[in-house]
Amino acid sequence: MWQVGKRQASRAFSLYANIDILRPYFDVEPVQVRARLLESMIPVKMINFPQKIAGELYGPLMLVFTLVAILLHGMKTSDTVIREGTLMGTAIGTCFGYWLGVSSFMYFLAYLCNAQITMVQMLSLLGYGLFGHCITLFVTYNIHFHSLFYIFWLVVGGLSTLRMVAVLISRTVGHTQRLILCGTLAALHMLFLLYLHFAYHKVVEGILDAFEGPNMPPFQRVARDIPVVSNAVLNTTAKAIALTL
Repeated sequence: MWQVGKRQASRAFSLYANIDILRPYFDVEPVQVRARLLESMIPVKMINFPQKIAGELYGPLMLVFTLVAILLHGMKTSDTVIREGTLMGTAIGTCFGYWLGVSSFMYFLAYLCNAQITMVQMLSLLGYGLFGHCITLFVTYNIHFHSLFYIFWLVVGGLSTLRMVAVLISRTVGHTQRLILCGTLAALHMLFLLYLHFAYHKVVEGILDAFEGPNMPPFQRVARDIPVVSNAVLNTTAKAIALTL
């Protein structure tokens, strides 16, 4: 019994220790998150010295979940056929795949270009950069004008992209390295917003058709079982109706 209790206590302690490792990345005040959201839309001017990047993941994680909710809202307000709740998994996979995948790729590219940035800082930088995407998609999903989308794409999306590019420029030495790193990030970030607005719905419909078939109805009704009625009851009912008439 002593050994069993000791093992359970050690497991609980190790679990608490693992959670305690992640605590600094999510220990942030709402006021700080609000200030960082506003800062993500304001490009920095001083690029001669490394700009500070928030080393927390609470704000970026909430922005990714917000982007997931906006994508689901856009799918439901469009003509997309909803089938068996598969939209949630697709939206989560798309948003988290972009955030984690592009952050990992950019961190690897930053390592090759000798940029002074860590993986957590890259996750935070790209995560806060999705704030412009959330604003653009939320507005254009409710007001369906392509010209309005292009305006928001250039202004709002461009400001958030310029913010990230300016921060990376301040942390990278060499014109060639800056061009490769910042050009790649700007292209991926702006093209991802175009993909979410124009091609995401069609890709999801294609995936659903591939797995479920193009002619499957969105909802299937199951016929209820009709109880068997005896002939005596039918005859009695018929006689009662005849007498009434």
